[in-house]
Amino acid sequence: MHKQIDQIAEAINGALEQYFHDLDGETPSGVYDMVLARVEKPLLQAVLKRVDDNQTKAADMLGINRNTLRKKLQTYGLL
Repeated sequence: MHKQIDQIAEAINGALEQYFHDLDGETPSGVYDMVLARVEKPLLQAVLKRVDDNQTKAADMLGINRNTLRKKLQTYGLL
């Protein structure tokens, strides 16, 4: 299991290195929110698919409150 987690971290690191390289010296801003938005939506989609769109099970799998999950789903237009 740790191997897969390490692979996810490596993929994010690689993408960020490319992002910073592509900026070509420009100062980045809003990186935290940008990364979270790019990671969170596919995470939610994958978990929902895994539990056949059962929001209670998805919230449990994610370790968050179901209301929090619903708010995130609304934010990303996934409801």
